[in-house]
Amino acid sequence: MITPMNATIKQLAIIGPTASGKTALSIEAAQKLDAYILSLDSLSIYKEIDIVSAKPTLEERAGIVHFGIDHLYPNEHFDVTTFVRLYREVYQKAMSEGKNLVIVGGTSFYLKMLIEGISDLPSISKKTIETTAQMLISLKDAHQFLHNLDPIYIDRIAQSDRYRIEKALHIYLETGMVPSEYFQANPPASVINGSLPIYRIDIEREELRKRISLRTRLMLKEGLIDEICMLEKKYTRSPNCMKAIGIKETLDYLDGIYDKAMLEEKITTNTARLAKRQTTFNNSQFEGVVKGSVEELKRILL
Repeated sequence: MITPMNATIKQLAIIGPTASGKTALSIEAAQKLDAYILSLDSLSIYKEIDIVSAKPTLEERAGIVHFGIDHLYPNEHFDVTTFVRLYREVYQKAMSEGKNLVIVGGTSFYLKMLIEGISDLPSISKKTIETTAQMLISLKDAHQFLHNLDPIYIDRIAQSDRYRIEKALHIYLETGMVPSEYFQANPPASVINGSLPIYRIDIEREELRKRISLRTRLMLKEGLIDEICMLEKKYTRSPNCMKAIGIKETLDYLDGIYDKAMLEEKITTNTARLAKRQTTFNNSQFEGVVKGSVEELKRILL
């Protein structure tokens, strides 16, 4: 399917809880639509985190070019702005190459942010970067400094959240505006170009629990423990991704807190709880969604 350069491409998003079948459906849709896939997932974005993220293998990707997978190393920081940049790059690439786009989101929060948009940040000077670095020597003092200026905004940021404290300092030192004022003067605008129909996978809770349990068992069989050992040795336990479900439980197992049977149960239970939170979020945060089972959505999409 060739899309003229001056036209908009066809794009759609597929959402659903973890282990609901999003990956396979997105690949089939991308094959049908001659599309690229942009993955919005907080673990698959990392290189070397393969088993625990349940990212599709090269074979499973069936020749479909994926973006948002294996994009960063585990010790590199990312946030929603990473996906904003990725979306813009992928959209332009799809436009120039006559492709369409399938967005598949395990972390639907990022999809919501693409739709609702984020505020553009000011360019940060070298002087501001240096001043901020000095202030961040004491996170507690930096947090208090910002609290005195903009208490309502800063109270939503933990004293240990270095990244968001740094961003707030950058805004204030560069513009002279406290974050609340800056974001009011620079409201967010949607990042999405054109229309974006959203398809949501609905799945019975008991069926989903069975799928999660099976996937956990397969992860352990495929070498989950060895993968986490490698990640800990190479990156330590400091990166945020080392606190993800599947990783933190395996680290507890390595610490001798529980045995292998309990490890499997803990991962399954915590993943099921995550799936419940994802379902609640997906049900409440998106409008005009096409809902159905994987088979029903296949009939609609394919």
